[in-house]
Amino acid sequence: MMKALQYVEVGGAPEVREVPVPDPGPGEVRLRVTAAGACHSDSFVMGLTEEQYGQFGYPLPMTLGHEGVGVVDALGAGVTTVTEGDAVAVYGPQGCGRCYSCTLGRENYCPHAAALGITPPGLGSDGAMAEYMVVRDPRVLVPLGDLDPVAAVGLTDAGLTPYHAIRGSLDRLGPGSVTVVIGVGGLGHVALQMLRALSSTTVVALDISDEKLEFARSSGAHHAFRSDSDAPALVAEIAGSRPVAAIFDFVSSQPVADMAWSMAGFETDVVLVGAGAVRSRLGLLGQPWGSRARAPYWGTRPELMEVLELARTGQVHVDTTVFSLEDGPEAYRRLHDGELRGRAVIVP
Repeated sequence: MMKALQYVEVGGAPEVREVPVPDPGPGEVRLRVTAAGACHSDSFVMGLTEEQYGQFGYPLPMTLGHEGVGVVDALGAGVTTVTEGDAVAVYGPQGCGRCYSCTLGRENYCPHAAALGITPPGLGSDGAMAEYMVVRDPRVLVPLGDLDPVAAVGLTDAGLTPYHAIRGSLDRLGPGSVTVVIGVGGLGHVALQMLRALSSTTVVALDISDEKLEFARSSGAHHAFRSDSDAPALVAEIAGSRPVAAIFDFVSSQPVADMAWSMAGFETDVVLVGAGAVRSRLGLLGQPWGSRARAPYWGTRPELMEVLELARTGQVHVDTTVFSLEDGPEAYRRLHDGELRGRAVIVP
C-alpha cells in the first residue's frame, strides 16, 4: 500500500488515502515520485458543481497531480527506452502518439485523445501526488538530468504553458515593443522571466496587490502596476506611439479580458492563457486590424525539453513552497485562498 492525495467526492476537499501500489502493465513505466505540483487547474476542477463536473467525466476517486517528476522504479513488459533509476519529468498533455500532431511532439493538440479516453495524469487519470505513479508510455518521460526535482516539477506546466504561449508571439516581441502580463501567479511569474530570456521586449506586469507587484519586479518585469482602471493609460504611456505587441492574460475572467482588449491595437496578440471562458468581439469590424486572439493549451514535448534547458542554464526558475503529502489538503486550501506565492510542491 501507499499514500496518495485524491479527489474523492465532487465538492469535497482532497484527502490523503491509502491505496494499492500500482503495477506497470505492458509498455508502461512506474515512477517513484520525487515531487508533484499543485495547480489552479486542480482547484478549478475541484470547484465545479456536480453538473459541471459531469461534463468532464473524470472518474473518482482520482489521484491529483498533473505536474510530476520521479525516478523510474519498474518497467512493464517490452519497455527498453528507459532504465530503472533514470530521473525523469512527466509530459502531461498526452495524445495518441501516432497522428500528425503527436509525431511532431504536439500531443497537446492531439485530435484523437478524447475519443480514445486519453487524459492527463491528475486530470482524468491517476496523477503524481502519490508515492508511486504509472505512466502509459515511456515516450512521455523527458530526462530530468541533474535538475533538483522540487525546483523542476513546476516547469512541466507552470513553465511549459507560458513558454508555449510566448513562443507563438515571438515574431512580435522585437526591440522597442511592449508586452503586458496580467496575473503574476504560478504561471505569470515564470512568463516574466521567459519574456526577458527570449526577447528584447519591454515587459509590463499587472496585478491586484503591492505584494504581487513586487513579486513581478523581482521576476523580471520592467514596470508593474495595479490592474485597475488606470492601467490601460499607464501601459499606453510606456508604449508611446506603437501599439502594445502582446498581452498575456493568465486570469481570463471577463473583466480582465475586457481590459486586455481595451489595451490592444493594430497587430496586438491577445493571448488567453488562464482557465476560463470569455466573450469578445472578433472580426474585421470587431477587433483592431491585424490583431490575433489565441487560446494556447499547455505545450509540446520538444518545448518541455527547452524549458528544462532554460532552468538548467539558470535563466528560469519557479518560486515554490514545499508541502509534505500529508499536508497536501492544506496546500490546496492556501492555493484556493490566494495565500501562496508562486507554486506549491508536494514531496511524498
